[in-house]
Amino acid sequence: MSKQSKEMSFLNHLEELRWMLIRSVGAIFGFGIVAFMLKNFIFNKIILVFQDPNFITYRALCSLSKIFHSDGLCIEETTFNIQSLKMAEQFSAHIWMSLTFGFILAFPYIIYEIWKFLKPALYKEEQKHAKSFIIFSSFLFFLGILFGYYILAPLTINFFGNYSVSNTIQRNFKLGSYITIVKTAVLSSGFLFELPIIIYFLTKLGLVTPEFLKNNRKYSLIIILVLAAIITPGDILSLIIVAIPMLVLYEFGIVISKRIVKKQKAALAKS
Repeated sequence: MSKQSKEMSFLNHLEELRWMLIRSVGAIFGFGIVAFMLKNFIFNKIILVFQDPNFITYRALCSLSKIFHSDGLCIEETTFNIQSLKMAEQFSAHIWMSLTFGFILAFPYIIYEIWKFLKPALYKEEQKHAKSFIIFSSFLFFLGILFGYYILAPLTINFFGNYSVSNTIQRNFKLGSYITIVKTAVLSSGFLFELPIIIYFLTKLGLVTPEFLKNNRKYSLIIILVLAAIITPGDILSLIIVAIPMLVLYEFGIVISKRIVKKQKAALAKS
């Protein structure tokens, strides 16, 4: 291949990358516009519901408390208020939450665009699994989003919302601060649940093996606990609740890594 052909090939890849980014951003904005028009539903029924003691997670925790004959997990009222202190704060929150919803809803399409961009570098056998990869990646991401929304976000909001160093201090929180906690909890969970996919690609590239993952379980446990501590309010219950699914996903990643290595060895034996 000539130098000019190589340069054209490289420029073509850059052009494909540019259009991939344009289409992905377009999908985010498209879904974001829909979310923008559903302002009342998104804020009143999805974002601000963690103030309601009747939220499904709080009721489930209360039922769990009664099973163990304790009221420690029951949340009968919230003792904080959310306020807007800047002129444009509510509009800014509306814009950013719309884009966040746009990204979440467009995630399967973004994964499809990434796969389509990487497709020329894959073997024909790998290209056949495109649909499975998109479905599985999207499933894990949305599962993480649901975990973050129904488990991590309410626990975090409840912890910080009711934490106090003195009864003389009023709990009035900025809208932007409240939304940041919700977004961080939900999106971080969505990305953390992609751990098996990350292990899949690292194994395909030869950067990790099942043996490596098994031998470094204790270090992985430490990393998982540190990550859980970062994205949770810091109490033991929240840390354990977040760490358990991450450990399960890590073990599932080991199973995936084993299957990939097994297939690679079988392919080498045939060649």
